Amino acid sequence: MNRKRVFAGLLAAGLLAGCQREGPAEEAALEPPPASAPAPGAEDRERVDARAVPRLSVTTVDGRPWDIADHRGSWVVVNYWATWCAPCREEMPELSALASLREHVEVIGLAYEDAEPAAIRAFLEEYPVTYPIAIIGTVDPPADFEIPRGLPMTWLVGPDGRVAHRFLGPVSALEIEEAIAAAGGPAVADPQAVTGAPDS
Repeated sequence: MNRKRVFAGLLAAGLLAGCQREGPAEEAALEPPPASAPAPGAEDRERVDARAVPRLSVTTVDGRPWDIADHRGSWVVVNYWATWCAPCREEMPELSALASLREHVEVIGLAYEDAEPAAIRAFLEEYPVTYPIAIIGTVDPPADFEIPRGLPMTWLVGPDGRVAHRFLGPVSALEIEEAIAAAGGPAVADPQAVTGAPDS
């Protein structure tokens, strides 16, 4: 087992210990940052340098292959989550609405935990979503995405396959749409259609 796998496993164990199942939705399950690091959210909610073109090829819990290369031309939301993470569960309806109501947006949920597909399918019976879910595990996660420092963690990949934005902590559909618009994509057409917010 190489150093990367050992580090990934130790980090996942730390995330599991730190996540509060009943914590408020606005708090991510985070590892404490170094003293010299900016506060969580300061750099993570800024537009990131869109140089990386990540590869991602997984099999969903219903047995279907999913490859990010097949979704070029769309804005792809790559969401790292776990069943034990309360903030992750809170944001699922937002991601489902986004996937259902925006034709230019696709979502893939990556369960960052060591679980069997049957267990994840059972979880999805209670917390259904409209987008595909795959298990990536903590031992050997996808190499082209950094190991998350907290959950949930979400990447926005542009139609050209480049990373356009990264979110650490729960993210709303509106925040994702605003990031898409800031990166040159479609403007936010009707936020209330996604969030369900009442008219002002």
